[in-house]
Amino acid sequence: MLVSFSERYTLLLLGVIGTMIIARLLPPAEIGIYAIGAVLVGLAQVLRDFGVGQYIVTSPTLGPKQLRAAFGVSTLSAWTLALVVLALSGPMSEFYDQPRLRDVMRLLAINFVLVPFTSLTLSYLRRQLRLFAIYVINATHGLTQLLCTIWLALGGYGCLSLAWGTVAAAAGAILVSLFFRPTELPWLPRLKGAREVLAFGFYATGGNIVDEAGVAAPDLIIGKLLGSEAVAVFGKAQALLNLFSQAVTSAVSPVLLPMFAGQARDGRDPREGYLLTVSCMTAVAWPFFLLLGTFALPIVNIVYGTQWDAAAPLIRVMCCSSALYSMFSMARYLFVATGHVREQARLDTLAVLVRVALLFPAGLAGLYWVACAVVGGALFRSWLTWRYLNKLSGIRLPQLLRAVSRSAAVTLLSALGPIAAVLLAPAGNVQLVVASILVVPLWLAGLALFRHPLAAELELAWRKARRRDAV
Repeated sequence: MLVSFSERYTLLLLGVIGTMIIARLLPPAEIGIYAIGAVLVGLAQVLRDFGVGQYIVTSPTLGPKQLRAAFGVSTLSAWTLALVVLALSGPMSEFYDQPRLRDVMRLLAINFVLVPFTSLTLSYLRRQLRLFAIYVINATHGLTQLLCTIWLALGGYGCLSLAWGTVAAAAGAILVSLFFRPTELPWLPRLKGAREVLAFGFYATGGNIVDEAGVAAPDLIIGKLLGSEAVAVFGKAQALLNLFSQAVTSAVSPVLLPMFAGQARDGRDPREGYLLTVSCMTAVAWPFFLLLGTFALPIVNIVYGTQWDAAAPLIRVMCCSSALYSMFSMARYLFVATGHVREQARLDTLAVLVRVALLFPAGLAGLYWVACAVVGGALFRSWLTWRYLNKLSGIRLPQLLRAVSRSAAVTLLSALGPIAAVLLAPAGNVQLVVASILVVPLWLAGLALFRHPLAAELELAWRKARRRDAV
């Protein structure tokens, strides 16, 4: 967990630095063009390895035959999608009336050709929980992307600087991954024995692409109805909301999926681990979204600059649903690890259909209503996920509420910091600084006062770290 969090915070730091610099080097329209291309390619990105990564992590047995077949499926899928993205670059640029979107998508298609050579290594390292190697590879990817993008943006390449940065990052990750590549991994792909991989990947990928379609839907709808600048504003709001996912969720998930899968292979019940995870996640998520929603405008000004003020009202609206969904964001890994891949795909499909149905009329009314539609979709997805948890894992509502009750108490105590800042400090950045200073000790006091499980986990990690130092 410590290495995983270190990796995510390194990538988060690089991402924040890059976002702050690029937001000042490129105008919203340029960033919006790349955002449309990235969203369109992101839909194909889910199909890229056809569930091979999850197959490698969760498969009960994994020999040379399965590894070669997995590499073959991943390569065939990624290279086919590279051709599809290349073919669609022209029609999509005409549809959105953005000529440079064609070049952005063509550059991103190159990324599909390169990624399979890294993804197999990363998935196998994740199965073995060799997280330090993953840290080095991903940190190289992030640093290369940051430096290349800034250099080209300064050179006047506009939206293409972001696309070239992605290609350079993929190439850098390949070179570094060679130092950590396990010897048992194949060098050449094969399709013999691919049926087992395809059977797993069909449902895993189907659920993932439907879920990605739901994530991409706001940007695509806004881009068509409201223009590329509106896409950029909405994207900045989503980026700040996604900070929690980047800082916490994406650090926990690489550990949880192999952990839940290992428990399932050993015949143990993963429900206790899931409820503990929910308790710890909400203890961090709820105070985070409380602070972000209360001081959305000064945070936007500090991170992006005053030209992005229109993102602040959207953040305030969507913070509530993001906080609620933090109770259910880890359910996906529990379902996949326990063999409920089809059910997860069905859940994704139902949730996305409702989300898209809400977004279309909202897009005609404006950005604020799009944010409200996102909230409505998240509320439905949270309810649906709870129903599936109840049905598939036997997790009852009273158990779930008990798991988050202490998190609610910690959040209420932490809220005294923002309240005091709003009442006593001058408006703007001063309030944010005061609130941030007060929230941390109040949060730590809440963990200790209410005996939150996260306090015990932090204490255990501290004891282990001290014991290792002593050795």
